[in-house]
Amino acid sequence: MVNTRVTLSGLTLDNPVIPASGTFGYGYEFAELYDINVLGSFSFKGTTAQARFGNPTPRIAECTAGMINSVGLQNPGVDKVIVEELPKLRQVFHKPVIANVGGFSFDEYAEVCRKLDGEEQVGLFEVNVSCPNVHGGGMGFGTDPAVAAEVTRRVKAVTTKPVYIKLSPNVTDIAAIAKACEDAGADGISLINTLLGMRVDLRRKRPVIANTMGGFSGPAVFPVALRMVWQVYEAVSIPIIGMGGVTSADDVLEMMLAGATAVEVGAANLVDPTAAKKIVEGLPAAMERYGIDDLTTIIGGAHHG
Repeated sequence: MVNTRVTLSGLTLDNPVIPASGTFGYGYEFAELYDINVLGSFSFKGTTAQARFGNPTPRIAECTAGMINSVGLQNPGVDKVIVEELPKLRQVFHKPVIANVGGFSFDEYAEVCRKLDGEEQVGLFEVNVSCPNVHGGGMGFGTDPAVAAEVTRRVKAVTTKPVYIKLSPNVTDIAAIAKACEDAGADGISLINTLLGMRVDLRRKRPVIANTMGGFSGPAVFPVALRMVWQVYEAVSIPIIGMGGVTSADDVLEMMLAGATAVEVGAANLVDPTAAKKIVEGLPAAMERYGIDDLTTIIGGAHHG
């Protein structure tokens, strides 16, 4: 019998498979298709202080081996998430959940995390620093190590639960940003968010996405994500949640060997709503195929070969 359990900052998961934020709603939509308690956990929809309608449409563009989205953090706002979404989530998911948090100022990040910190089912925070800083000229919080570190400090000051910083790959040195977050008190790092991409409609001769560019995700980004997980593992000593183009149990093992303790599944959920369930079910056989008895023994294993 293989052991699929992993631990993130004291939070033990039955397995390392976690549907990624923005691809799994608040869970209850998928609970109509299967028992989502088979998952290690899941990261719920990115939540901001105020309700957001999101970006103008069209927001989605298909690509070879992937997709581009520019949804724009559409969500009902943290107060409604607490009052309306989390009670429905509790009815179908009986494990700690990951709260994905977005913000457009330091104060907003802190406010949202402070409010969610009191929710018993929230096991840890995943703080998305890819949002544009409205007080900093629109650049993402995650493009500057000092700014990412300040977000980390602000959130850690108002929370009692582990804080994982979700990093953007659209930077020159992701390891430096990860290290700055660790030095500022982050309990873990989550990466990668989407790459920046675009498509042009040949008939209209205009960009497909209303915002011109959006986040590129899907199987095509897996090698980039794997490389960045590898680099961050070399730079920090805190746990990593790896993601980016994961579609199979083999991908999960590869991510873990590169340095991830747990692995998120994103775009695959939009192609097949049961993708994460199938990965969980396929994990024991994949472990046996590669002679792995215990997942905790392979975390970062490729660095020591």
